[in-house]
Amino acid sequence: MKRIIIAEDEPAIAAFLDKKLRENGLKTSIAKDGYQALHLAFSHQYDLLILDLGLPGIDGTEVMEELRGQGEQIPIIILTARDEVKDKVSGLEGGANDYVTKPFSFEELLARIRLQLRQLTKNEHKSPRPLRVGNIILDVRSRTVKVGDRSIELSNQEFILLDTLMRHPNQALSRDQLLNYVWGYDYESSSNIVDVYIGYLRKKLGRDLIETVRGVGYKLRKL
Repeated sequence: MKRIIIAEDEPAIAAFLDKKLRENGLKTSIAKDGYQALHLAFSHQYDLLILDLGLPGIDGTEVMEELRGQGEQIPIIILTARDEVKDKVSGLEGGANDYVTKPFSFEELLARIRLQLRQLTKNEHKSPRPLRVGNIILDVRSRTVKVGDRSIELSNQEFILLDTLMRHPNQALSRDQLLNYVWGYDYESSSNIVDVYIGYLRKKLGRDLIETVRGVGYKLRKL
């Protein structure tokens, strides 16, 4: 069964799409902000992303730029109220596979989704390459991590945190960025959960791999 991400912050639209897509044999997950959309898309457990451009946290354009910039090829259908030609051109040139404007016909949207899924089926033999930074290998398909010859067992949140750091090697990411990427836009910004999980990763991977950047946050060293 194909799985769809609905990145939509308008509850009524998200609930409508969730209900109708499930009625048509698709599994769905709702992302109510841009950070959650990125988390789900990078998990490689989904087959298509329906993306509103006006998302909180980071907007749909930034979500698409991040996904395509990292080589993520999940099909994206933009679903937005922005109906000017320049917006459509920008969206399609920015990496979207299709562009649908609101108000929309569900039957038309479903047809466009099925078209993208049929095309995806033809290319399912193509799997994303594991991420490699130094001697760390992270395989998003098998959800496995190796450091040298050691296999490392990580919890789901540890895995997502490491995945985020590995996509930005030698780049300092703030605690707020990591909090939003891994735990979501609505999480308490005063929480020390980022520091706690960085501590967990250091124990499992080695203390020298994740560097504290004073006044900023953390970065993964590309040893």
